[in-house]
Amino acid sequence: MMRQATGELTIATAGQGLVEVTDRVAAWVAERAMGQGLLTLFCRHTSASLLIQENAARAVRHDLEAYFARIAPEDPHAYAHDEEGPDDMPAHLRTALTGVQLSIPLIGGRLALGTWQGIYLFEHRRAPHRRSIALHLLGE
Repeated sequence: MMRQATGELTIATAGQGLVEVTDRVAAWVAERAMGQGLLTLFCRHTSASLLIQENAARAVRHDLEAYFARIAPEDPHAYAHDEEGPDDMPAHLRTALTGVQLSIPLIGGRLALGTWQGIYLFEHRRAPHRRSIALHLLGE
């Protein structure tokens, strides 16, 4: 019989950068005691996003952060939208490029992530924030 569960994680960020949330998400899933299904994660913000990325080498995260800083730079003359400062519009662009939703299969009661894959909240603003990730698990 199919069941579903919903929840929310609140993630405190220290400012721009990738915050791994794999363990928190996996713990939430484990508490639901389902063997198979599909987990959907949804970041409820327009200036932060979700990624599945390598979780072994810190250099990967550094290179990703540097890349997005280059393709969506904080240039106060480049954007019309700047109500919340020079990092405001670049944060929206970075979110548009990376996305706010992930779907991960649940197989054998565990997230079907690859060996080096982790789930990350990508904070695009300079200031610390409290970010909300909505969770929906459908399975049995």
